[in-house]
Parts: sequence; structure tokens; C-alpha cells
Amino acid sequence: MKSYKLFLSLLLTSAIPLAVSFTTIAVLLSTPAKADQLEKEKISKTISQLTGTKNPAKNAGTLVQTPTQGITVIITGVKANSTQKGLDVILETSQGEKLQVTNRSTQNNFIADITGGQLQLPNGDGFTYRSEKPIPGITEITVANVDATTVRLTVVGEKSLPAVELFDDNAGLIFEVASGATAAQPPQTPQAEEQPTTKLPPEEPAAQQDEPIELVVTGEQDGYRVPTASTATKTDTPVRDIPGSIQVIPRRILEDQKTTRVQEALENVSGVRKQGNFGGSDAGGYNIRGFAQDGNFRNGFSDNDFYSSVDTANIDRIEVLKGPASVLFGQAEPGGIVNIVTKQPLSTPYYSAEFNVGNYSFYRPSFDISGPLTDDGSVLYRLNVAYQNSGSFRDYNFTERVFVAPVITWNISDRTSLTFELEYLNNDYLFDRGLPSIGNRPAPIPISRFIGLPQSVYEDSNLRVGYRLEHEFSKDWELRNAFSFVSGRLAGDYAIGGNDLVDDQFAPISIGRESFFRKIYTLQTELVGRFKTGSIIHQPLIGVELRRNTWEYTSFDVADPILLDIFNPNYDVDLPDIPDEQTFSYTTRRDTLGIYFQDQIAFADNLKVLIGGRFDAFQRQETGFTETTTEESLSAFSPRVGIVYQPIQPISLYASYTQSFQPDRFFGLSATNEPFKPTRGRQYEVGVKADISERFSATLAAYEITRTNVVTDDPNNPDPNFSIQVGEQRSRGIELDIGGEIMPGWNIIAAYTYTDAITSKDNTIPVGNRIDNVPEHAASLWTTYELQSGDLKGLGFGLGLYYVGDRYADLENTSVLPSYFRTDSAIYYKQDNWRLALNFRNLFNETYYETSQARNTIYPGAPFTVIGSFSIQF
Repeated sequence: MKSYKLFLSLLLTSAIPLAVSFTTIAVLLSTPAKADQLEKEKISKTISQLTGTKNPAKNAGTLVQTPTQGITVIITGVKANSTQKGLDVILETSQGEKLQVTNRSTQNNFIADITGGQLQLPNGDGFTYRSEKPIPGITEITVANVDATTVRLTVVGEKSLPAVELFDDNAGLIFEVASGATAAQPPQTPQAEEQPTTKLPPEEPAAQQDEPIELVVTGEQDGYRVPTASTATKTDTPVRDIPGSIQVIPRRILEDQKTTRVQEALENVSGVRKQGNFGGSDAGGYNIRGFAQDGNFRNGFSDNDFYSSVDTANIDRIEVLKGPASVLFGQAEPGGIVNIVTKQPLSTPYYSAEFNVGNYSFYRPSFDISGPLTDDGSVLYRLNVAYQNSGSFRDYNFTERVFVAPVITWNISDRTSLTFELEYLNNDYLFDRGLPSIGNRPAPIPISRFIGLPQSVYEDSNLRVGYRLEHEFSKDWELRNAFSFVSGRLAGDYAIGGNDLVDDQFAPISIGRESFFRKIYTLQTELVGRFKTGSIIHQPLIGVELRRNTWEYTSFDVADPILLDIFNPNYDVDLPDIPDEQTFSYTTRRDTLGIYFQDQIAFADNLKVLIGGRFDAFQRQETGFTETTTEESLSAFSPRVGIVYQPIQPISLYASYTQSFQPDRFFGLSATNEPFKPTRGRQYEVGVKADISERFSATLAAYEITRTNVVTDDPNNPDPNFSIQVGEQRSRGIELDIGGEIMPGWNIIAAYTYTDAITSKDNTIPVGNRIDNVPEHAASLWTTYELQSGDLKGLGFGLGLYYVGDRYADLENTSVLPSYFRTDSAIYYKQDNWRLALNFRNLFNETYYETSQARNTIYPGAPFTVIGSFSIQF
């Protein structure tokens, strides 16, 4: 065991030197680009001049060429550059060789379907581009997503079929469009007799320009539907091909709703509820399918293993993977995980600024800038900065936040890239434990009432640093190496409630000072590939992860609390002296080695199987206040298997089985002094996914999750500090999620959840008790509509409806949080590069309670709130 510990320590402490070494090897492996290779080279895949091909055959089997299977290639932008011949339309991507191009030209319309790609722009959503009369002889150029894996380029000729040639270079796919003076005639059908060609009168040549021609965005973003996701498989896989439920909240929803808390964004997803609020710090956890998940993941890394503040400024999208996720991510509760995907550098200059202001003294300026740092575009950057200062509807409550997140990407070659990321967040706030219960309901006092003293101020600071190195050996094999370091510090003086009331009137206020430091070191190396065994296509993933989590906690507690009258509080009291000597402390360390594998198998175009497993070996060490050190070593294996069958192209039927594990965070005591095993999760799930249209989809899922090895009181031991591991919790449910664009300008995201989550075995909690913070029924709808034409074009409206049923505040089911129905709305107006908006939350001033951490820590929702915003982009 000592050698195992030494092995982990050496690898974790040498992550940065390893990164440097890996970078050096990758550079040596990469073939240097010669000067002549920087010039455009004609692709010899299928066509050299698209207009010279024959019309597509009528046979469906030969109509579309087979695309390269595997990762969906992301096209990050579209540019149009003037040339001597006419115009170059550039689809920007570093993986152009993986795309397949099919000619679908007809009459005067040159149409190219690019299979295996997806158009996504700065905020992570696709656009429809349109440029009118960019050069003589060309009426229009458009670029748009057709489906989850196809992008269509259409060039409309004024009098004839445009002449277009296809090239490839480091910038991406280049379609060279000739001006009308050199346009080719329409292709002949195979059955038609060749006709003589009539020459068209020459067009006047366009003036040459050195600057790119600006493309005009005429369509909306693809909206609220994101066709691909990476969290479920760690590859960019179409959602319809994943045998599980995964929902994606794109950046546009955050902007439309003016969301500054991740928890609020997740109200749009079925089966996800807020789990606590950790003192009002916006750092609460999540309850997914009935099980609490205190932390989240960030770009596939464990981001925090305890409550920690998260800012939305640099979030590109939020992916929610429901059900056990240990097969790829290791230690996690069985309900699912939340993976935050951050913004990445852009290859073209981008500048955005926004200012938000609202009631309760809320104001928040932010800006987002990106572009190349070098003339050749090999080094890119992105910088997000935000500042937030606000009061609250809660007495004495406030928040002051500073956020900075720079990212730099170095494209070492066309096959190798290295990205460095840093993120700093400092959050000062009043530590607020919410409201107590009286009887079986929240206390009948104003929701603004603060149960504590205003000296209870905390500082929460977080630093995240990491790198990501990617190298393609070929179009089928890629090696990824990444490192993440997260450091958090939470400290302050506390004077808070949260304990049982005395005589249903006086709240004991605990007073003291505490500090909590946590660090997470994670190193991942993954190999992703593609190969065939006969007609069967495999996409394997093999990975190794090393992780170290450390906690250090110290408190200086005043022995006796003071009493606060919750009906007539007096805050003008002198605090007792906080002791200089610590009264409690502990340190913990968890070292984990995880080895995982996965294979996405396509037996046919409509039949896909996903199998995988992960083995984790971990060691924990804890030193308590008495300086007694406890150690334990455990291991776990987490399998997953799933199948997707698509009877017709828009419909996917799936079924899956998955497992998870989560070690005991704190060293519980058993009568035999044996360490507790990890809690285990087991899920069965079936579902159906439907692409109702190219821009609108739905997912319906049914599941059962059982969580075992739950720690409960030991009935055979009179000491209440001893426990036994025989408890069990079970959750069953049905979930429906829909999202996308119903018609041009009308977007919607909606969800319905039925959850039956109970305690199924326990020694003290009655069997059948509902799990806290989990309503039986919940539903949500958010929709926006924007006028597409007329004098008021650009004017938009938004409406949000949120229903949450009764929930219990604690596992003992002693206090009920009543059901509520909340209405939100928005109105906005945008023109060209600016947007002005008003967002209204809780429009009808409903009194409701969002979540709880226990019977006497209940957090009320905000009353009527308005936020005005102005944003501009360059």
C-alpha cells in the first residue's frame, strides 16, 4: 500500500512537468507545415470540382456517400474572402478531412451537403447565414445546419449554376465560388441529350477587396435544441445515439432568462431540483432523480466536492447526464451529474459587453472578448470578466463578486493543440441559513426575516487552473491529456440559526469563526479511436485518471448560543468573544486511481450499442481534532451497457443499465471499527427520443434507481455515534423534455417530472418516507417569440411557467414545503449588434420556498424581481 501511495503522490505532484514533456513529444510527432502546404490543396476524397459531377442517382443507396463515423466535427465559423476569381466561402474547422461532401445541385442552385459536421458559433449554438449578392452572378449564399450531423451550403446563381471548387487547408473547408463571368452551365441529367451551350453576356467584374465580405445573419440561432453532447460518452455524440437521458442548456437560454445562478438554469430540466443553498452563497447543490449531488463537473473534471460558488459568465452550455455516471467520472451519487462546459477561444475577433441592473440594488457589468493573438492565427485567446454587487429581499443580505477567466489555445499544428485555462472567483456574502419550521410548515414570519446576526459575513474564493493537450495521430485516432487544479477557501465569522426553536419562538444563534480549504488535483489521459471489424464500426475510448481531494477544516466556536426572537428580532446585540484556540478541526485526503474503457458499436446505421466499465482504487486518510489518524483502502467497479434502435430516422428507442459508487465522505463509526463500503447505485432505464423536426426534439424516459449501503443508526449499540450500513433508498420516475424551434422566431424548452423517491430500508427513518426536496410532480415551460419582419422586427417576448409540488424539508418528513406556481416573463428588442431587455421573475409575487437543507434551514424564493439589461457585440 505504501508503494501505491507513493505512486499517486509522484504522479500528482509532477503533472506540470508531464504536460511539458507531453507537449514536446506532440510537437515532435506533428509534421511541420511546409510553406506550400499552407496554400490551398484540392481535396481528392470524392470530387475536385463539384459542378463537374453527375446528378445524384435516384437510388437511395447511392444518393448520399457514407460519412466518416465517429466524432462530429464542429464548424466554428463562416468567412467569405474576395478573390480574383470571385469568392472563397470558408467553413472554419481544424478537422476538415473528416467531413464528407455530397453534391445535390439542381437548376441554378449549387447545393453541397457536408456530412459529419455541425455549425456552432461563439455561444455554442448554430446559425443560419445569408449573404445577398456578394459578387456578380451570385444571388445568395446560405450556410445552415440540416440535422445533427449535416451542414448545407447553398449558392444561388443569378442565371446559371455557379462554378464551385472545393479545397482544404488549415483554416477549414474552402468553397471557391466563381463570379458570373466564369460561371458554368447547369449539369446535364443522365437521360437528357446534350444541348448546345449558349454563352451569357459577361458581367462587370467586382472591385477587388482585401477585407473579408461580411455575411449577414438572417436566421436565429438553432435555438434551444443542441443536437450533440459530450458528457455521456466523452465524445461529441449525437444525443439521439446515446442510450440515456442527457439534457443540454445552451448559452442562449442563460441569456434569454438572464440567469446568474446555475441552479436557476437547471429549473428547465426535468428531474433536477435545488438541494440546499449553503448559506445563500449561490453555491447550493442539485437533487437529480431524487438524490443529492453537492458538487458538479467542469469540462469533464470533478470541479468541487463540496458547495462552491459558480459564475455563469464563461459558461457555454450546461449538460445534465441523468443516472449513474461513475463509468466515466468515478465517484458520484446515482442521480446524475451536472457538467459545465466553458467558452473556448475563437479564430475571429469577437467583442461583447453587457450591463445588467435590477431591484434589490443589483448591478452586474461583464465583457467577453476573443480572437487570434498571432498573425497566422495559431494562438487564440478568450477573456471573460464579470463583477456583481447586489442586495437581497432578505434582510442584511448582500453579495459582491469578482470573476476573471482567461483561456489561451495554441494550435501547434493541424493535428495538435494545447489549451491553458485559468479561472478566479471571489464571492463575499452574508451567511444566511434561511427560515425555521414551526409544526409541519415553515415558520409564519416574513420571508425577508434574517435568522442570525448581520456580522455573519463569509468570503468564498476559488481558483481553477488547467491545461488540455490534444493530438491526432490520424483521422481515426486521437490522444488527449489534461490536468485540472481547483483550490477553494471558505472562511468567515458566523452568527447563524438552523437549530430547533425554543418554545417555537426563540432561535438559538451559534457564534464562532471557521475556515475550510479544499483542493482537487486531477490528471486524465484518454485515447479515442475508430476501427472496423467487418461491417461493424467501433469507437473505443480508454482512459486513466488520477485524482487527489484534500479538505482542511478549523473552527473556533463559542460554547453557548444566544437566543433570537424570530417574531420580534433584536439584531443590536454584542457578540461574545470568539476563542483564540481552535475548538474543532480535521483534515482528509482521498487519492483515486481510475481506469476506464468504453466502446460505441454501430452494428448498423439504426442499431448501436454502448458498453463500458471503470475500476477505481482509492485510499482515504483522516486526521481528527485529537490528532488520531485513520486510513482505509477500498475499490469499486462500475459497468454500463446500453442499446439504441432507430426504427425510422427521427425515432430512437433505447434501454440501459448503469451503476455508480460514492465513498463515505466522513469516517463513520461502526461497532467492528471496519470502514464503511461506498454507497452503490444501480439504475435501469428505458426511453424514446424523437427529432420532431430538424430544430425540435423530445425525450421521454422511465427509470428506477436503487441506492444501497446507506449508513443508518446501529440499533444494537446504545452510542448514537455508531452506525451500520444497511439503509436503502429507491427512486422511480418518468421524465419528459422537449426543446427547440417550433417555427422561425418561436423557441421553447419544457419539462415534466414524476418522481417517487422514498426510503426503502432504514433503522430510524420510517420506510416509505419521501426523500427531502423531491416533489412528486414538477413541470416547467419557457418560451420566447421574436418578430421576424415588419417595422417591429427584432421585438421579442418571453414567458416562463414553473410548477413544483409539495416537498419535505427533511428525511424524517416533519416539515412540508408547499407547492407553488411561479410565472416569469421577458420583453426585449434587438437590432444589428445590440440587445435591450427587461426580465421579470415571479411576476405575480408568489410566496414560495425553493429548497432546504434541513427542517430549520428553509430557503424562500425571491418575490417579484426585475432585471434590465443592455448588451452589444462587435
